[in-house]
Amino acid sequence: MGKSVKDLVAEANAVVPRITPSEARQKIDEGALVVDVRDAAEVEKSGKVAGAVHIPRGMVEFRADPDTPYYDKNFTKDRPVILYCASGGRAALAGRALNEMGFEEVYNLGGFKDWAESGGAVEQV
Repeated sequence: MGKSVKDLVAEANAVVPRITPSEARQKIDEGALVVDVRDAAEVEKSGKVAGAVHIPRGMVEFRADPDTPYYDKNFTKDRPVILYCASGGRAALAGRALNEMGFEEVYNLGGFKDWAESGGAVEQV
């Protein structure tokens, strides 16, 4: 029998540390890359963390790999990466993929709502 999404997310959460909005703010101040992995419609509806790049979950690995034509130069393996989505599941899965690609400092901020409700800066798209 194969794994469920719940199993995959639990495994990802075991290797990608969850951080609080205040911890994220500190890492952002220190130069971390913030990535919103939600779908475009979600980002258009609510906005995103100020300064975050929007990369839908299905494109993260392609944007992070310099050997693809989709590479985003914001990704460097020596730069911490903070991911978030609506509740943290997609961010955890994306974080695990980045870990497997050699990114050592990857964090899961969880859900966008937690950021916004904590007073984190938001920008409309």
